[in-house]
Amino acid sequence: MLGDRGNRRFLDPDALSRLASMPLFARRAMVGGVSGMHASPHRGASVEFAEYRRYLPGDDLRRLDWRAFGRTDRFYVKEFEADTNLRLCLVVDTSGSMNFGSTDVTKLEYARRLAGTLAYLAVQQGDAVGLTTTGHQSVPNLPPRRTPSHLRGLNDLLEVVEAKGETLLIDGLHEFAETVAQRALVVVISDLFVETDSLRGALDHLRFRKHDVALFHLLDEKELDFDFSRPTRFVDMEGDEAVFADPSEVIDRYQQVLQSYLENIRKISLESAVDYQRVSISDDYEAVLFRFLAGRAMGRGSG
Repeated sequence: MLGDRGNRRFLDPDALSRLASMPLFARRAMVGGVSGMHASPHRGASVEFAEYRRYLPGDDLRRLDWRAFGRTDRFYVKEFEADTNLRLCLVVDTSGSMNFGSTDVTKLEYARRLAGTLAYLAVQQGDAVGLTTTGHQSVPNLPPRRTPSHLRGLNDLLEVVEAKGETLLIDGLHEFAETVAQRALVVVISDLFVETDSLRGALDHLRFRKHDVALFHLLDEKELDFDFSRPTRFVDMEGDEAVFADPSEVIDRYQQVLQSYLENIRKISLESAVDYQRVSISDDYEAVLFRFLAGRAMGRGSG
């Protein structure tokens, strides 16, 4: 796995080494297949006490609390928190607009860096990782697994995936919610060029299925500041329609609509209890992930 990472243009070995000390935590209890470092909704045999419950025939007598019996004249057993592994499910938007970037880095390339780094960190700490892409390109979805060979296959897919066509993000999220039964940390990486009401429905669907949802909202600086100095032809990268406009005549209206859209996204994320990260693709992705990981460590168990 370590030898493989240097061959990927979207993986920086130095960044991986620096981030490796930061654990990736779930904010909600997970249902994993093996012992791990994440809270489970079930009881287990860790050292962290959870609660007492009444003794039932067949319970392990070694778990009886004799002090509680002395106080109450009733038999109680101690329950402890169980720890399990995490399923990290990466959902990467591969619609045409993800091919935009005003510098040498496109949104899709930035998404590769985020997804590839998170996948590496998850497998390194013994967790399973899977990948779903939501575009028109016919590529397989990878179910979560935690082996180095699976990670290599995931990186292979990230390497070749292309951004084209209209967005299928909303349909993809609903399909994911219906087909992935076990709880997962679902990390969505997209520019969110979708109807906000549809996005709310998809996020609520994921939360209804008890998934822990994080959302990386990728935007280019040109989209945020609309810094165009002369009349420009603007092309819809998902539908090929074009509009010729003088930026000085539309910038006020554009900024008004943009701020309303961003506030809507922030409100939807807050109401849907989504871990929302708005990111400019000019930002250092290592710093973005550091803040994300640190925030989840501080909020562990609060979701």
